Amino acid sequence: MDLLEVAKENSKKKAPFYFKFLSMLSVVRGYNIIAIVVAQYLAAIFIFSPQKSLHFVLMDIHLYFIVLATACTIAAGYIINNFYDREKDVINKPQKTELDSFISQKTKLQIYFLLNFLGFLFGFLVSWRAALFFAVYIFLIWFYSHKLKKQPLTGLFSAAILALLPFFAVFVYYKNFSEVIFVHATFLFFILLIRELIKDLENIKGDIVQNYSTIPIKYDERFTKILISFFVIFTVSPIYFILRYDEIGNMKYYFYFSIIVLLFFFILLWKASSKSNYIVLHNILKFLLVIGILSLMLIDTSVIIDRLI
Repeated sequence: MDLLEVAKENSKKKAPFYFKFLSMLSVVRGYNIIAIVVAQYLAAIFIFSPQKSLHFVLMDIHLYFIVLATACTIAAGYIINNFYDREKDVINKPQKTELDSFISQKTKLQIYFLLNFLGFLFGFLVSWRAALFFAVYIFLIWFYSHKLKKQPLTGLFSAAILALLPFFAVFVYYKNFSEVIFVHATFLFFILLIRELIKDLENIKGDIVQNYSTIPIKYDERFTKILISFFVIFTVSPIYFILRYDEIGNMKYYFYFSIIVLLFFFILLWKASSKSNYIVLHNILKFLLVIGILSLMLIDTSVIIDRLI
């Protein structure tokens, strides 16, 4: 480490607390954690337990522990992912890496183990099965960050599956096995696959440096765009089937909106040729996912009108 790096490290050690707090929020991607917590509660209210009262769901201590366990394990997952990806993030996300570096690698690992312990503990407070689920989930996140994400297909599919698993925890807790939930999950799965491929196109320079064998690196950019195009087309299928279910209520308008957004996305995809273009595409998918979370409230507007207002 040269003198300049030592000076930078010392200055970060003396950084104000709020710098370190913001740095930790950046590492664990606090905005994503909030979105997942909101999504789990909205899914519990409007999809997994539509016959139960709003008060019953919100006051359910076991659901509360499941959400806490999910938040802790996902935050820990972002930390270990940040730990392994530090060198490529210096290239792909230099500003974020600078902010993240206000927290030392040692501190990140300490918080990682603490969050995983808390995630397992909150799961255990629900049941031994929940504890086992989160223990396996913790291992899978680590295994993905350490090994799987460097492989083209396994990295792609495992990333999408890991993103869906938090909802699987709530799904199993309520034991709601309706067809509409599986169709909705299929739609979300394709969107997540598309997002992972866009991220690979966005981060191709850093992945090359780290010797990651992603699909854009192994096959090329054009092949990746063709694959994304197929996934966009496949996404129309679950949309078609889900619109046939009356249970989705006014959320049908979200799926009509999704078709328009995906068509717009498809056009921009084939015009994209730079990292900034792929960032725009990535943000479009983020927007679609966030709107999708909020639109869960449209499934039964009476819950809002009769019980909240």
